[in-house]
Amino acid sequence: MGMGSDMYRQQILDHYKNPRNYGEIEDPDIEHVGENPMCGDTIKMFVVLADDDETIEHVSFIGDGCAISQASASMLSSELQGMTLDEVRKMDREDIEDMLGVELSPMRIKCAVLAEKVAQDGIKIHQGEADIDETTTE
Repeated sequence: MGMGSDMYRQQILDHYKNPRNYGEIEDPDIEHVGENPMCGDTIKMFVVLADDDETIEHVSFIGDGCAISQASASMLSSELQGMTLDEVRKMDREDIEDMLGVELSPMRIKCAVLAEKVAQDGIKIHQGEADIDETTTE
């Protein structure tokens, strides 16, 4: 780890302790939950869409788990606002690593991408392409 990584860890801890957009949204357009059984992380995301049914207007989440899973959900909740559903579906783990600013071990990747996968599966369900009760990162 180089010199800059402490700053990033600080950012992760900040989002973990002071999560942005935390809480439930009444009657969201998309609501989906997921868990990472290995680490015991759970994240439920709520998405409100603009009138075009394509642009994300607001995102919030509730959850529990390790700092990386919760910080990732917090950062993602801000990042997704203003994006289109298709843009979100194209995101991958590299986008999440860039967002978090740290390189992650294979174990930690599962924690980091949980929120992204929950959002993506929620979108697929909303668009009628999938029927998933709960997302898991195994």
